[in-house]
Amino acid sequence: MDTLAGLLDGPRARGAFLVRSLLTPPWSIRIRDESPLTLCAVVHGTLCVLPDAGGLTRLEAGDLAIFRGPDPYTLADDPATAPQVHILPGQVCQTPAGAPLGLMTDLMSPPGALGVRTWGNDATGGTELLTGTYEVHSEVSSRLLATLPPVLVVRRTSWENPLIGFLAEEITRDAPGQGAVLDRLLDLLLIGALRWWFSRQDAAAPGWYRAHGDPVVGPAIRMLQSDPARAWTVALLARETGVSRAALARRFTELVGEPPMAFLTGWRLALAADLLREPDATLAAVARKVGYSSPFALSSAFKRVRGVSPAEFRAAV
Repeated sequence: MDTLAGLLDGPRARGAFLVRSLLTPPWSIRIRDESPLTLCAVVHGTLCVLPDAGGLTRLEAGDLAIFRGPDPYTLADDPATAPQVHILPGQVCQTPAGAPLGLMTDLMSPPGALGVRTWGNDATGGTELLTGTYEVHSEVSSRLLATLPPVLVVRRTSWENPLIGFLAEEITRDAPGQGAVLDRLLDLLLIGALRWWFSRQDAAAPGWYRAHGDPVVGPAIRMLQSDPARAWTVALLARETGVSRAALARRFTELVGEPPMAFLTGWRLALAADLLREPDATLAAVARKVGYSSPFALSSAFKRVRGVSPAEFRAAV
């Protein structure tokens, strides 16, 4: 598993919140759900994205926006339109004055009205949005998400991707297994957009991501990520990649920005942190899975790097 695959193995869309919005101006939605990641695809019409940090981005049909939480933002037909509804954590909705409106799922229209998984202010609204929200936090995925801008926009003119159309067709269906179909389409749309973003020459991709294409460092990274429990040393990794220890250490550090064993430690501890979120996982079991000889060894490394013990981390989350 590499980090991009790990992104979907952490906050994978398992029953992700998906909604289709049909809107006619004036409309404005204030998003305060604190979700780590949200995708918004424009099927028809236009809209404005207004992050709290400032600035304005206009989206058109075929464009895709990825929002890296937890900062709030507003989606509106026009920058001057005041928010009419606030979306809070857990998809709880309220008026700007704080009056409760219920859950977003309660506001969605039943079949025969606006459509399955659909809400909005007009069944014939000229703006159609598809929104998918990932609500699960993951230490593995945060290594990748931390490198993204708060709002990442993929323009229709920049890439050829039929998935927005497929998702638009499937989101209003109510067939057996439909939830799993929608989850996988959302995952594919996300990973396609991220691969496009990081392939851009001007994208600030992290060193370990760019190094995946290197004939020496790329295989080394994949071995470390796919088998973290192995008793890796620089000598063993060099032998597996067919180069000398010095050559591997030098090139790895140059491309990734840290030595191989430091990279491995970060990867192991990210995996451990995600495993610690599971209530039934013992510290001994987590230590074995991520390559530490004992719970004490894992605790020492965890405390040294993250500043808290595994028990303190688990209690906090």
